[in-house]
Amino acid sequence: MAIKTGNLGYGLPGRLPVELADALLVRPGLRIERIVSTGQVTPDGEWNYQSDDEFVILIRGAARLRIDGEHEDRDLAEGDWILLPAHCRHRVTWTQAEPPTVWLAIHVSPG
Repeated sequence: MAIKTGNLGYGLPGRLPVELADALLVRPGLRIERIVSTGQVTPDGEWNYQSDDEFVILIRGAARLRIDGEHEDRDLAEGDWILLPAHCRHRVTWTQAEPPTVWLAIHVSPG
């Protein structure tokens, strides 16, 4: 395997019509990606729901998440992380647009 390097803050685009997700590493049961948001949110009435655990670190910017069953959004700032277990319904209710919000998301098959 070749050695690869990068910088999560390099080459950030300007305003995007949709979130940008770059797969950094994909292996059986594991996916690591950089996600760039410029104001995108989960559409009203929709929830993110996945079969993998998702460990998310906010690298740059700011965001708000709503976890199904909770009554208030969770504010996320640079350096904050959250572990969303498999099947945890959640939605992004706000992301900072300028400068872009950068997430590192690590998806792991449970077990």
